[in-house]
Amino acid sequence: MTSAGPLVEVRQLTVSIGQRTFCRDLDLSLQPGERLAILGRNGAGKSTLLSVLAGLRVPQAGEVRLNGATYAELGARRSALLRGWLPQSRGDAFAATVLETALVGRHPHLDRWGWESTKDAQIVRAALAAVDLADFEQRDIQTLSGGERQRLAIATLLAQAPQLFLLDEPIAYLDLKHQIAMLELFATAARENNAAVAMVLHEPALAWRFCDRVLLVHSDGLTECGPTRTMLTAERLSALYHYPMLAVECEGRMSFLPK
Repeated sequence: MTSAGPLVEVRQLTVSIGQRTFCRDLDLSLQPGERLAILGRNGAGKSTLLSVLAGLRVPQAGEVRLNGATYAELGARRSALLRGWLPQSRGDAFAATVLETALVGRHPHLDRWGWESTKDAQIVRAALAAVDLADFEQRDIQTLSGGERQRLAIATLLAQAPQLFLLDEPIAYLDLKHQIAMLELFATAARENNAAVAMVLHEPALAWRFCDRVLLVHSDGLTECGPTRTMLTAERLSALYHYPMLAVECEGRMSFLPK
């Protein structure tokens, strides 16, 4: 990690849709190399909050800054170089190959009328190999399974190489092997490339294993944020999910089970 200052700084953020407020007066910072898990019940506003952090939705109050600048100050191109966004769901309007789709991740790095270079193709092929899709280059994306499509989306994001990864349920549709493998990839990006990662997860045990800090988003707009070991307790998780939880330790790692 670096002490140069936060990559992301959120000040007095309030996020609402209609009469529903999902968070109030949130103060949050994320340093380069840091990994943040966002946990909460369905409908608590995790995805909405993440979209605000990505600059895709305007908050009711407060602001989000990347490297000290707002999204309006950065503009679309500079924002895309800094911030990578993995939505919860996506659509494919046109047929395309896996390679063509993953190359989209390199577009923020190109000049206005530029074409992908040999180096861009090498970066994309390395990203496809990292997500176990090296042999899928010429496959039509409409023939992929849900898990394969999710891994392709992650490869596209890795090819973009942002400083900040904002991930909405990045391990959805994935089998157990690929869940761990994809989380390891983002851990490597944080460790080796000094990237910051904020991701919505539904499994507290994976947050314990892969994240430095945790943001709990309660259904009434209350948020709590702190170190992983402080936030992930049976008591806090029971209050968060409105269901009694047990904490079970095995070989130095924690799992959390419903009673």
